[in-house]
Amino acid sequence: MHGSGKVAIVTGSSRGVGAATARMLAEKGYNVVINYSKSAKEAEEVAESCRVLGAETLLCRANVAADEDCRRMAAETIDKWGRIDALVNNAGTSKFCDHDDLEGLTGEDFLHIYEVNVVGPYQMVRAVVPHMKEIGNGAIVNVASISGLTGVGSSVAYAASKGALITMTLSLARVLGPEIRMNAVCPGLIQGDWLREGMGTEKYEAAVRYWEKKSPLRMTATPETVAETILYFITGAPLITGETLILDGGGHLAMTPMGRT
Repeated sequence: MHGSGKVAIVTGSSRGVGAATARMLAEKGYNVVINYSKSAKEAEEVAESCRVLGAETLLCRANVAADEDCRRMAAETIDKWGRIDALVNNAGTSKFCDHDDLEGLTGEDFLHIYEVNVVGPYQMVRAVVPHMKEIGNGAIVNVASISGLTGVGSSVAYAASKGALITMTLSLARVLGPEIRMNAVCPGLIQGDWLREGMGTEKYEAAVRYWEKKSPLRMTATPETVAETILYFITGAPLITGETLILDGGGHLAMTPMGRT
């Protein structure tokens, strides 16, 4: 049996933070479920990199917004390994829209973003909790965002959904103990293709420069730095639950209450 024999599900793990987290878990001796909804080729590449590190993997195409997909992913994990030790709710979506463009978002946009970013994590938690409680120990990490605390970000709908995810983290942390710990990470700007594609190269590079200049630590997040903190909550932190940790190089300290510097 590989490493610790423990098993982690990482949603949205075909690229970015999810992919980095899956690889780091593999390095730590976890067997890993690689989840994707569209990017099959990229997901297989992540799975192969985890196998090179010695991990067993399960490639699972599933839409976290669909409860039947969440339950199926948990069931397939149990069928393969008989246990679930960790869940990383990383899958997410957005629509890039300036906050002052009130006509730029529809009700359908809000509902789609909410069902992936909030309902999806809830359904995944519900699917894995019985199995974590059965083994008597589990860790769940929700990948939220600084947007949920400050109201900035790719769109109003995205910020609102991440605020809801943070609140849900608090609510569930109260009731899932003592067997399960639940925490959230709140990255600021994360360098990578997703944000570059959403913002456009020019705006993206300007934003990176801006926050690297303004943040006290003169740096922005990468998928790897976020993944390192996710692993801390999974493999360590035995006394921590219901916490929300900001990962932005201190950039939030450069904001006024109105979100402007």
